[in-house]
Amino acid sequence: MHVNGFSCKPESNITASDFFFAGIGKTAVVNNTVGSAVTGANVEKIAGLNTLGVSLARIDYAPGGLNPPHTHPRATEVIFVLEGELDVGFITTANKLFAKTVKKGEVFVFPRGLIHYQKNNDIAKPASVISAFNSQLPGTQSIAATLFTATPAIPDHVLTTALQIGTKEVEKIKSKFASKKG
Repeated sequence: MHVNGFSCKPESNITASDFFFAGIGKTAVVNNTVGSAVTGANVEKIAGLNTLGVSLARIDYAPGGLNPPHTHPRATEVIFVLEGELDVGFITTANKLFAKTVKKGEVFVFPRGLIHYQKNNDIAKPASVISAFNSQLPGTQSIAATLFTATPAIPDHVLTTALQIGTKEVEKIKSKFASKKG
């Protein structure tokens, strides 16, 4: 049987392990050009979250690292800063930026579906946060990656008009993203 697209075990087969995940207890290795790594603790990793409407993630930032502008279409996100200091912000549908510097022990909220980001202020030390979501699977849509790596591709003329840049710039950006796939 499936509920919400995920299998459900018969009650007699459910164990404590269905409600457990140790993955966010350790700092992730950050080895990408943006300088952040996300470790999700959602229904894909914790079967017992199915139908409960909550999940977590840990985000680790290299010195100066960025969690690029993105959105969660199915959830509001609350971050709790474990280590470091981050510049964070979200943009409303009226194009107003709400931004703040948050430090160890502080919390910031990103409303559901709004574009937001987090940037480690320190160029010498890493930072980390725990994110909580009011969805078992919040989804993440990275703005730049979505625009430049869609399959099939968004036509160049759409991107050049929307972003007010030339075709050469579109191709250059696409090539930078293409080299990071797989």
